Amino acid sequence: MSVIITEVKTKKELRLFVKFPMNLYKDSPYYVPNLYFDEMNALDPAKNPMCKYSKFVRFLAWKDGKVVGRVAGIINEIANRDRDHKEVRFGWFDFVDDREVSKALLEKVIEWGKSYGMTQISGPLGFTDFDNEGMVVEGFDQISSFMLKFNYPYYREHMEALGYEKVIDWQEYRIFVPEKVPEKVSRIAEIVADRYKLHVRNITKRDINKEKYGQKLFDLINRTYCELYDFTVLPPEVIDSYVDTYLGFIDLRYVVVIENEEGKLVALAITMPSLAHAVQKGGGYLFPFGWWHIVKSMYLKHEEALELMLIAVDPDYRNKGVNAMLFNELIPRIIEGGFKYGESNAELETNNKVQNQWDLYEKQLQRVRRIFGKSI
Repeated sequence: MSVIITEVKTKKELRLFVKFPMNLYKDSPYYVPNLYFDEMNALDPAKNPMCKYSKFVRFLAWKDGKVVGRVAGIINEIANRDRDHKEVRFGWFDFVDDREVSKALLEKVIEWGKSYGMTQISGPLGFTDFDNEGMVVEGFDQISSFMLKFNYPYYREHMEALGYEKVIDWQEYRIFVPEKVPEKVSRIAEIVADRYKLHVRNITKRDINKEKYGQKLFDLINRTYCELYDFTVLPPEVIDSYVDTYLGFIDLRYVVVIENEEGKLVALAITMPSLAHAVQKGGGYLFPFGWWHIVKSMYLKHEEALELMLIAVDPDYRNKGVNAMLFNELIPRIIEGGFKYGESNAELETNNKVQNQWDLYEKQLQRVRRIFGKSI
């Protein structure tokens, strides 16, 4: 029987869309599901504020009466304007090992994108960099992090067979926690703090909620990453949504912020105890017991891994050693917490400044994930 592609239009169909990878990867020890309620909200135009700035469609693939694949098509109008291109993104792309399925799904996204005048297709990408992005092409023998997702090796084979080529790669590292802060880091941190009149500020939940400090964090992220590949500068209402989503449950002991003498935020490091095994145990659901596994891993008995979510430095303070201040403050907290290693976020292969910051530490490359694309 041939593949049938249908558009997701109802809540029931959306549930099928969200649950498909949970079934596809149910026997994989390396897959960490997204939280079900997060996915339902991200894929609901009524609940995701980025849908105001994007065109968006969701498709399911059917064969023999069963769901065998899914994909979302996204036209990010902010990124297309800022990058001066006409790109349709494909994301939330999962499929069984059947090239008829992957081909039919991507052709449907291309057809949809062309109807709006798009001339190229790239992915996997989400609405923004805070959605899942990139397809794993190396490193299939380790559990994925909570923030970054696993996929089967055959995905790459499908993309290449369908004529898609590499656009850019991200690299993920495991950085082992040293016994103490490297002397060079401490020395530079002291010099930088004195020279530029910088200090560490210990923020609280009250700062985030009452002083709008969460918005300051994301404003800095916008300024730091705006020049990187396909980064989407986040509008205010999207920032508000992300503050509620990401900062509400983060343990602030593992968040470091640096301010100048005027109180302006100039650098930050956001990390958190890994939730990979905790979310696995709950199967991606909070109820009945998924919430307990997450709370336990966050605050009571955490895993050995810490997820290094992001580091941001104001462009005016780049190349001045401010990163040393972040690590000088963060490493003792990590040591005290008993963590053995950190899992880096996906780092662009072209971002040498980020890559170089790990040179003082023992590290190993864990995973490579790729954006594929072509003209349409």
